[in-house]
Amino acid sequence: MTCGDPDLATTREIVLAAIEAGADVIELGVPFSDPVADGPVIQRASERALKQGTSLAQVLTLAAEVRQHAQSTGLIVFSYLNPILRMGMEKFCKVARAAGVDGALVTDLPVEEAGEYLQAMRGHDLAPVFLAAPTSPDERLKKIAEASRGFVYAVSRTGVTGQRQSLAEDAQKLVKRLRRVTKLPVALGFGISTSEQFAEVGSFADAVVVGSAIVETVEKNRGREAAAVGEFVRALLNVSSQPSAKSKSPHLAKDARPFGQAQGKHGAPVA
Repeated sequence: MTCGDPDLATTREIVLAAIEAGADVIELGVPFSDPVADGPVIQRASERALKQGTSLAQVLTLAAEVRQHAQSTGLIVFSYLNPILRMGMEKFCKVARAAGVDGALVTDLPVEEAGEYLQAMRGHDLAPVFLAAPTSPDERLKKIAEASRGFVYAVSRTGVTGQRQSLAEDAQKLVKRLRRVTKLPVALGFGISTSEQFAEVGSFADAVVVGSAIVETVEKNRGREAAAVGEFVRALLNVSSQPSAKSKSPHLAKDARPFGQAQGKHGAPVA
């Protein structure tokens, strides 16, 4: 979810509502002025959050507040590289660890250029998470898996974040390819927005990442954002747990604990 949209206090309530509804891992999105990997829904949310003055430091403070209420939930910082560089790589890792953050996903940092980042992250016992795309050759998937900790984030399709009516056929193939090179859990995200898609992904992936659909729920439910997100998360999990569902009780990683409990369950929810 995009932190600071509509404001940080509301984001905190949204996060806690999602956790109470069943999300195993929460992705705390840092708003950025040039979110090239994101579609229009998250772009608009980032603009609103930036107008509120939301910063990486404030997101880490929010993480510490959430951690006080949710000790077993995974917390991942989702950011572009620039805000982390502005804070300083070492300082970011130190503050994130002190706040109770479990790891980070830096969307525009390729694994080939992540040497300094990986050293700092591992030095502070933080899990670096990398994106794996359907277009990545097997050798690159192996590098991504070796560099990742906690879980690997498989991208269901090429392009930016956002909701889609159907999942690309490459999604399941990518998960199978990753399983050949890693024993880490594989979370699948990008474009997952409906209960049916959630259940489908849960049948072959370890975790399901739902991002834009959560952010849009916030956007369309002003004044009752936390309640609306809680209802949405429960609806996803309720459908996936029905006897007729093909999934094996998928977990929700709201846009994804890649450690702890999510690691031992099939299809963990990441919000």
